[in-house]
This record gives sequence, structure tokens and C-alpha cells, in this order.
Amino acid sequence: MDEYIELLCRLISIPSFSREEGPVADALEGWMKDRGMKVSRTGNNIWLRSWEDPSSADFGMEPSRVILLNAHLDTVRPSSGYTMDPFTPSVREGKVYGLGSNDDGGSLVALLAAYRKLIRKRQPYGLVFCASAEEEVCGKDGIESVLPLLGRIDFGIIGEPTCMDMAVAERGLMVLDCTARGKSGHAAREEGENAIYKAIRDIDIIRSFSFEDVSPFLGPVKMTVTQIEAGTQHNVIPDTCRFVVDVRSNGLYSNVEILETIQESLGCEVIARSTRLNSSSIPMEHPAVRRGQDLGLRAFGSPTTSNQAVISGFPTLKIGPGDSSRSHTADEFILIDEVSDGTEIYVKLLDDLII
Repeated sequence: MDEYIELLCRLISIPSFSREEGPVADALEGWMKDRGMKVSRTGNNIWLRSWEDPSSADFGMEPSRVILLNAHLDTVRPSSGYTMDPFTPSVREGKVYGLGSNDDGGSLVALLAAYRKLIRKRQPYGLVFCASAEEEVCGKDGIESVLPLLGRIDFGIIGEPTCMDMAVAERGLMVLDCTARGKSGHAAREEGENAIYKAIRDIDIIRSFSFEDVSPFLGPVKMTVTQIEAGTQHNVIPDTCRFVVDVRSNGLYSNVEILETIQESLGCEVIARSTRLNSSSIPMEHPAVRRGQDLGLRAFGSPTTSNQAVISGFPTLKIGPGDSSRSHTADEFILIDEVSDGTEIYVKLLDDLII
């Protein structure tokens, strides 16, 4: 069996739920050290730098440009629909079954294999491979905590199951807690100020609101009211109405810009639970995107969030083996050919790339 498929199976066999990635990080770190790699680690995040790797053609030479290869170690918890042990990897009919095989083990081992192939020759950049934690919960002790330690990064590949299509844009996420305030009174008399009616006016604004800039890959900013709560009993005018808005940004507005616009447009109080998970996009003129198009890779906009949501300061491209539709499903699997083909595409995409 290929050493990377063996590694994938080993990683599957170790439970690695978000914020509990220690044992799987230990296993990966040991695998790397057994092969003579110089490994750096903080928490449950592990990384390699090509110019610190004795087997690299640019060993000891500080690079002027740096490319990051990132995939995540953590998984969600297995669904109740599993018909097999999610932690007992099974290889049959050209597939590797097990929790995290598709999301994100396939990308992780394919990027690691590509890293080791690419550093055999001098590249016009230094290469960093990083296996990070807490992606599934957007945790602050994941890639966000590692980036300040990596130094300068000029471009990043984010490994996620995309069928090796290029996600050139990714939706962000923001949740808004909105509170309309009125004045309580008896429902039988013309008293009080109904907070529900105030909320209805604001909800109608949200329903019909349109941000001007529309992404060619993600479409418009999407806002959806998903929860509402008001009232204590049938004969009391409610003085408070709370509702929740799910906001999916489109790469053309930051979450802060969207939040400020909504706060100015509504009469109620609007508070964001977080503005961290921003949308992202990469110019179609970027050398990596152009190279991908030359290779026949399809460009698309991704509705799902990834580590891209907490990365800023350099462009990123989300691309990886496997299919997003298999993520978080029972009896998760990835095709062995998807891993090997993905490795080769990564190498073709990055070999001698000028950024």
C-alpha cells in the first residue's frame, strides 16, 4: 500500500475531534520525524518549512517568496448512521472508508506528498506545509494561532474536498442577534407599543435588502431570518422581540461592512456574535488560478467555510481531493485515485510557479 494511504489509515484510526487533536498530531509528528523532517509545533498544529528540511533542494536558503500548504487534522463527531466503526479504516474497491477520510485526511496526505515532491528541486519560493487544528469549529487555537509564527506568506493552498476544482471564492458567515424594543400593555386596551410589529418592519427590510455588488461566483450577499422569539402570554403586549439573522457574505464585502450597513438600516438593536468568519476571493489573474485553468481545472464559488475564513493578508485558493458532499456523512470515504491524482495536480499547479 502507498505510504500516504497507510498514513491516512493511521490518522483515521485515531479519534481527532476538534480541540482533541493531540493524539493524532503526535502520530503525524512522529511519522515526519521518522523520515528525518524538522518539525515545528504549537498546540495541536504542526508545520514544516522547506528551507529547514535537510532533504530539500533549498535547505538553508531563506526564500524571498513563500507558499503555504494547509489542511486540517480535526474531524466532526461521527453521525448515528454509520454502519461500520468510524475509527477502523477499511480499504476496499479502491476506497478508503473512515471518519475524516474525505474531510480532511485526503487533502492532508495529498498536500504532504506534494510538498515532499516539490522540495526535491529548487523552486522560486519556499514551501510551508501546515496541518492545523480546530477547523471544524473555527477555533482560535487552529490556523489563526499558527500564522504569526510562520512569518511571511505570499500565497496559500487550502486543502479541502473540492473534486480538485478551484474554489476561487468562499462565502463568509456572520450571525446577528437583533432585538426590537417596545412597551408592554394590556392586549385588550390600546396600550403599549408592540415589539413584534417593530420587528416585522425590520424583518421585511432584511427580506428585501439588496447589496449592490454581486459576485460572479457566489452571487449576492444572502441574509435569512432563522429564529424569532417574543411574548410572555396571550393578553400582554410584548415589549421585546428577538430574532436571529444568518448572513452569508459574498467575497465583495467584509463582515464589518455588512454589519455597519444593517445597523444603519434597521431600527432595532443589531449585535454580531462574531465578525471573524469573512468571505474570501482570489483574482482570476493570479498565477495559480491561471495555471489551474491551463490544466483544465474548473473555477467555482464555495458555499462552505474553511480556514480561509480566518486568513487575511495573502490570497488563498481552496482545492483538494474528495467531494464536499461526502463530508460529515455516515460511512465517509475517499477514493485512492482521488488522493494520488490530487497529489499530481498539486505538483503540476505549483511546480516552478512564479508568484
